[in-house]
Amino acid sequence: MTNGVIQFGKKLREIRLKKGKSQGDVAKVLGVHRSYISGLERGARNPSLLTVQKVAKALGVSPKELL
Repeated sequence: MTNGVIQFGKKLREIRLKKGKSQGDVAKVLGVHRSYISGLERGARNPSLLTVQKVAKALGVSPKELL
């Protein structure tokens, strides 16, 4: 995967942990399986802009903070 996808995943994990949320917590808000969040964090999945917006909203941050 590209460096940008990996960076997104690292920021997602960092912010999620700072907020004290589990992958399951975020997945539940988004209506996806926990393994999808894991894939995003590992850089195994390439999120669309819509997904970036949804994840940011679930974490209570701006999409810019994830990118």
